[in-house]
Amino acid sequence: MTPASGTTVTDPADELTRTLVGFARVLRAAGVPATPDRLHQTVTAVGHLDVSRRTDVYWAGRLTLCSGPDDLDRYDRAFTAYFGGLTAPRMQSVPPVQVLQQVAVPGTERPAAEGEQPDELPAATASEVEVLRHRDLAGLSPAELEVVRRLIALLDPVGETRVSRRHRPAYRGSIDPGRTVRAMLRRGGEPVRLQRRVRRERPRRLVLLVDVSGSMQPYADPYLRFAHAAARRRAGTEVFTVGTRLTRVTREMRSRDPSAALLAVSAAVPDWSGGTRLGELVKAFLDRWGQRGVARGAVVVVASDGWERGDATLLGAQMERLSRLAHRVVWVNPHRGLPGYAPMTAGMQAALPSVDEFVDGHTFDALQRLAVLLSGGARHA
Repeated sequence: MTPASGTTVTDPADELTRTLVGFARVLRAAGVPATPDRLHQTVTAVGHLDVSRRTDVYWAGRLTLCSGPDDLDRYDRAFTAYFGGLTAPRMQSVPPVQVLQQVAVPGTERPAAEGEQPDELPAATASEVEVLRHRDLAGLSPAELEVVRRLIALLDPVGETRVSRRHRPAYRGSIDPGRTVRAMLRRGGEPVRLQRRVRRERPRRLVLLVDVSGSMQPYADPYLRFAHAAARRRAGTEVFTVGTRLTRVTREMRSRDPSAALLAVSAAVPDWSGGTRLGELVKAFLDRWGQRGVARGAVVVVASDGWERGDATLLGAQMERLSRLAHRVVWVNPHRGLPGYAPMTAGMQAALPSVDEFVDGHTFDALQRLAVLLSGGARHA
């Protein structure tokens, strides 16, 4: 999809990038801080979507280019003006108005009316979708949950990087003796410009342990979709489910389609909505996978409410063992963001001393902050 006044280029990828760059310029003129970093996220998100659908491009841009509620109305007007072939209005000072821009929202399908395209979706206000970002995932209707699922698929938890022992050539950095000597030999021993090098950066492994027990039933699906978004963005991401047993579902997460991946996971996991034996299963993970290198130097995410039906002392000992292997341990608890919550369960009290980051995960907004945290962003106190 390109604006009516856009130019046509040979490469479709270049054409898409030029279109989004032009849209970012319009947004900046309208007062939306569409920085180059945010634009890069937009290009990445659109690359995983159907660019022929206005709704996909709309949500990809809105989730990555807007930085706050004040940007939403300006974004809606700029999007309509740019992709609708109209001249973008000057909006240096926009009075507060109710957002009434009609956009197609996924997850509320209905039979196509006469003359309507089969893949068109019913309209809803952008403000209604914004409210869903802060709603508890456990209280959403099936239609609202489908909207949130589409939003989760746009997240980009790319993970951290680490400095490896290997080097790469660079203009600045430490002197590379080997390359410098070889360059001198090629010139018959004549002095040459000093060759320099820096250490390479490699992606740090991301490991997710998702609790699928009965107490986590309302959150298991969104958490697994978050894990799918992480696995799709970065090769080497490992995903496990925990309940009454440990199941590795990394292979099932390889499908590009989130629904297909979740369907494969549901067939592979035999203990949906059962009990929780966190201590035994963390031990099983470390004995079979972690000690062999999966957890060593990795960022390990445990998504669980901390209800432990087994020995809490065992859980504490295994979490301490995990913290010694992993680079960072992040525990996501869906109840942490609720008013009056305190980690009073025996499982959480045993695990917390070995946890580096204890975060909430009951809303889409919390999952979005988790994606930033896993990518090396701002950390919680």
